[in-house]
Amino acid sequence: MQIADQSVVLMHYTLTNAKGEVLDTSRDRGEPLAYLHGGGNIIPGLEKALVGKQAGDKLQVTVQPEEGYGVRDERLVQQVPKRAFQGVSNIAPGMSFRADGPNGPVRVVVTKVLGDMVTIDGNHELAGEVLNFDVEITEVRTATQEELDHGHVHGAGGHHH
Repeated sequence: MQIADQSVVLMHYTLTNAKGEVLDTSRDRGEPLAYLHGGGNIIPGLEKALVGKQAGDKLQVTVQPEEGYGVRDERLVQQVPKRAFQGVSNIAPGMSFRADGPNGPVRVVVTKVLGDMVTIDGNHELAGEVLNFDVEITEVRTATQEELDHGHVHGAGGHHH
């Protein structure tokens, strides 16, 4: 069976950045990633590259930022006063918080603390990165009606309610 919309795909993958550093891999978890194709559950560039592939296929996919986690948007880097972090005493770079953005909640990461000002970055940590995926497709099957209704995979490698 070939990968198409409304199919469930199980795959092992290793994600590396342009420097060759491993950012994420399914192999450490022992079970493949399962996703519902066409459901917007993985980044667009990888989803497009998998159309028509089938179990047993191995491929290398390079995804540009526009089809990955987006290009960096410097408007999402802001300086805010420490007092905006009520109830947090020791704010340090690397800490992440949920903040209310114009389109709903966003994750921001503290990148710098200088005096009373804190620099936060609302970009996805992989925004602007070229992503390299080493993929091995292990199974392709038709999605169940329940999976289609819920928009994600149930069972091994998928979501559990």
